[in-house]
Amino acid sequence: MGIDHVRQFADYNHWANRRLYATALAMPDESYRRPTGVFFGSLHGTLNHLLLTDRVWLKRLTGEGEHPDRLDAILFDDRKALARARMAEDARLIDVVGRYSEDDLRGSISYQTMSGAPHRQELGQILLHLFNHQTHHRGHAHACCSIVTGEAPPSLDLLQFQRGAPAPELGF
Repeated sequence: MGIDHVRQFADYNHWANRRLYATALAMPDESYRRPTGVFFGSLHGTLNHLLLTDRVWLKRLTGEGEHPDRLDAILFDDRKALARARMAEDARLIDVVGRYSEDDLRGSISYQTMSGAPHRQELGQILLHLFNHQTHHRGHAHACCSIVTGEAPPSLDLLQFQRGAPAPELGF
């Protein structure tokens, strides 16, 4: 994976999050919070988890920002506040990735796991995990949207992004 791929994934992540959050913000609160059987319980739990893990990784990579201590923590109960924080974290991720070079991707990063165990890993591999993790749990969130609304949410397919499908402005 090269730097152009990493940057594309950062941009795609923001695009997909805008599409997903537009759907989440439009649904009734009881639907948004309804347990659906996904790993983090509901759309609300899943979206909080995704923001949380991005914050964990960005703290590890940059030394800046928050590092929540539980993977199931609810960072924001209010979904508009969660959406604003998500968009800010997406912008931060795009900025951080935009400063990396090909050589940086081959370098190693030392960090501690959530349990405190020391670890060292190649930056490119960390970023692969970060973007794959986002896609994995965004798939859960996407499923939550169709389960609670009975309708198909907007496509989050990478090809749609590459072909220029629009992502809505969230209006805040």
